Amino acid sequence: MCTNLTTCEWKKVFYEKMEVAKPADSWELIIDPNLKPSELAPGWKQYLEKHASGRFHCSWCWHTWQSAHVVILFHMFLDRARRMGSVRMRVFKQLCYECGTARLDESSMLEENIEGLVDNLITSLRDQCYEEDGGQYRIHVASRPDSGPHRAEFCEACQEGIVHWKPSEKLLEEEVTTYTSEASKPRAQAGSGYNFLSLRWCLFWASLCLLVVYLQFSFRSPAFF
Repeated sequence: MCTNLTTCEWKKVFYEKMEVAKPADSWELIIDPNLKPSELAPGWKQYLEKHASGRFHCSWCWHTWQSAHVVILFHMFLDRARRMGSVRMRVFKQLCYECGTARLDESSMLEENIEGLVDNLITSLRDQCYEEDGGQYRIHVASRPDSGPHRAEFCEACQEGIVHWKPSEKLLEEEVTTYTSEASKPRAQAGSGYNFLSLRWCLFWASLCLLVVYLQFSFRSPAFF
């Protein structure tokens, strides 16, 4: 039974894609918040997604923020004799840095992001459980830029010692440049407009003060004939 919409979406996408990838086998997806990295039972395999994009909602102050550093842990097992497989999944949470509450909040993800992440999971399944060439892993670029720099002290994955993988090289260069330019242009324009208005109003008030002083001096000065 699904506990929230995001969980339901994960299961829906996973079952649909596994039906296409491995129609002869039966797979299940279980959400396990107690899953630990590298603590595997015999026969189980691990896949760690370190660069997922998600949006968080604080259940206390209703603050929302976007993160491109969501970590998702998968443990996978295939029983070849029974043609049955199981995937246990844990999405690491983050703390709200606005209200400072100790309550960890879950992330929500767009369907298109979930589909890409499930594709990577299936690639790992085929590689590790079926010993097949699973193909290329997809690099995920956040549909929206981060709300700010990643804060390790508020990240559940960082607190458990998981080192985040950050895309570098040329893969995200264009996206990062686009986000940076789009974010900086409005601010630059707004800043220049604000400075211009401030200078204009200063000149106006200075001229008005000089006019008042001049008029007062003119009326008080004696007339010479």
